[in-house]
Amino acid sequence: MPTNRQWILKRRPEGEIAAGDLEFREAPLRSIEDGEVLVRNIYLSLDPTNRIWMSDQDQYLPPVAVGDVMRGGTIGVVEASRSDRWKEGDLVNAGLSGWQSYSIAPGAMLNPVPQIPGVPLTAYMSVLGATGLTAWFGLMDIGRPQPGETVVVSAAAGAVGSIVGQIARLKGCRVIGIAGGPDKCAWLTGDLGFDGAIDYKNEDVGAALDRLCPDGIDVNFENVGGAVMDAVIGRMNNFSRMPLCGMISTYNATGPVPGPSDFARVLMRRILIKGFIVIDYLPRAGEAFAELAPWVASGQIKWKTHVIEGLDNAAEAVKRLFTGNHDGKLLVRISPEP
Repeated sequence: MPTNRQWILKRRPEGEIAAGDLEFREAPLRSIEDGEVLVRNIYLSLDPTNRIWMSDQDQYLPPVAVGDVMRGGTIGVVEASRSDRWKEGDLVNAGLSGWQSYSIAPGAMLNPVPQIPGVPLTAYMSVLGATGLTAWFGLMDIGRPQPGETVVVSAAAGAVGSIVGQIARLKGCRVIGIAGGPDKCAWLTGDLGFDGAIDYKNEDVGAALDRLCPDGIDVNFENVGGAVMDAVIGRMNNFSRMPLCGMISTYNATGPVPGPSDFARVLMRRILIKGFIVIDYLPRAGEAFAELAPWVASGQIKWKTHVIEGLDNAAEAVKRLFTGNHDGKLLVRISPEP
């Protein structure tokens, strides 16, 4: 059997992820048993929630235990199978199998990776994976965009935000994206068709929102939290909606995380704010893919993936999520595609 290379959680980070919080090791692989499958992991998804899982704060899944393999989503290829459902060479979604070269799982816990001609494997870790589901359900189920409404998306050049904005445009909305840096803003308006973009690193977000959203904001797809969220909430209309997908600006905070500074506006404007986690929507995934897959196949939705080579670079790569030093969906290539 091959040796399994793994990242384990050595200690819980305090503030930003630091050297020594994660440890790279090699471990022997056991033989698979009846009903099990050995998967060689190809791509690992890096997501802001990784930082939450490293902590012991109240969260939607149990924290990763110190000493355990770091949790993370993967897709891979079947190397050996003792399950009637899978054969060697099948491409599978292994779920949250972790930051490791190989995983062993019951065959019933795996899902097939679909095949659309001309669509790369990385799409199933981004626009046609959990990223696309997050964007679609957050916007459609909570945001409920109507033609002519104004939708604002924070972290708009990120994996989720860039898809949210394009869906909103396809639904007939005006879309304003908030991103960091002129290149990302140019991508939003030039390639993705956003109606406007705000560079939060180089301009006053509130003043830019006043200019670009003169009639207020109907939907705020919130990924960032903090001062950016405050600026948007202060301009939301009566009966507006705010899907709360993430608050990445606060994930490295060591103290209590404040909510909106003008919380009374939520009452006065009757704003709907609803936090959501994509795993709650997995039983309904087919609803989202019914729209997403044709849009992707026809080129109506564009996406980017930023691939870091080598599992040994994962601990350093995950920090890019908090600096913005990546384009689109951040992945680690653990091993070659078949």
